[in-house]
Amino acid sequence: MLKKWLWGTTLTLALALTGVLVYYGYSIVHFANSISTASGNDSSSTTDGDGNTGTPTTPIPKWEGKERVNILLLGGDSRGDDAGRSDSVMVASIDPVSKRAHLFSILRDTYVEIPGHGKSRLNAAFSYGGAELTKQTVSNLLGIPIQHYVYTDFIGFMALVDAVGGIDIDVEKDMYYTSKADKHMYDIDLKKGLQHMDGKTALQYVRFRHDATSDFTRTERQRIFMTELAKKLQSTTSLFKIPEILEAVAPYIETDLSPTQMLKLASLGFDINVNEVDKQQIPPNKLLTNELAGSAQVLGVDKNKLQAFIQNLFEEDAQAEQQ
Repeated sequence: MLKKWLWGTTLTLALALTGVLVYYGYSIVHFANSISTASGNDSSSTTDGDGNTGTPTTPIPKWEGKERVNILLLGGDSRGDDAGRSDSVMVASIDPVSKRAHLFSILRDTYVEIPGHGKSRLNAAFSYGGAELTKQTVSNLLGIPIQHYVYTDFIGFMALVDAVGGIDIDVEKDMYYTSKADKHMYDIDLKKGLQHMDGKTALQYVRFRHDATSDFTRTERQRIFMTELAKKLQSTTSLFKIPEILEAVAPYIETDLSPTQMLKLASLGFDINVNEVDKQQIPPNKLLTNELAGSAQVLGVDKNKLQAFIQNLFEEDAQAEQQ
């Protein structure tokens, strides 16, 4: 099975691609029916009198619910037969009433309770029980229901970036790292300054964490990159490449979203401005503590205070709707 790795593909689909749905309805439907869905196939194609399946004709459905939608976005670092750990953990949270959205980057060294496995770093949840256990763990940490997940790997990320024609990023400093363990397949060698990145160099940018601030600045770079990716997908150039882009990334995505649910999420994002999406590091620095788990240093957090912080953000969304 192809590896799967993701930094924001679902948020991009939900918030950036919706503006072109009316132009490429068939391509979206075809994409939704091509990805690997954990919940099985969704009937969204026509059937003739002999029972033969024909061309998908599903119209773009509207999101009808009023409850907040929270989707776990996972990027895996699997190696061969090793399931690996989650290299990136994000949550896209969308309020369908206020049309406000949040993107939470969760620090992977956060010390959490993993159901059935005791306490460990957050990214260990994936190696213990895959996306479903990670979804449960994140839900317990944030105090919110996580309805769905999307997961992909390095190859999927590079395919997406290459499909949109690359991304322009102003690299803040030189970045260099080598790894014999990966046979130098994922070495990092970037120079400071504005660069046009293809999939390979973009992967280096969002993965680099070998500096004084480690995962803190790495997750910040991931949020920056996702914003630029969403903008690129909304650009006139990419507008005419949507079918090609969707075809390129479909083989690398695994999700428990049905095709119809993905289409509804895309419809939900139609009125959301990508530039106004709130992007947060979770836990925020003010709630972090340095702790030791045995001889290893981990990031501690008061779960009650963190959940109160999240709920305050959501309450602000509700207040905005009333104004």
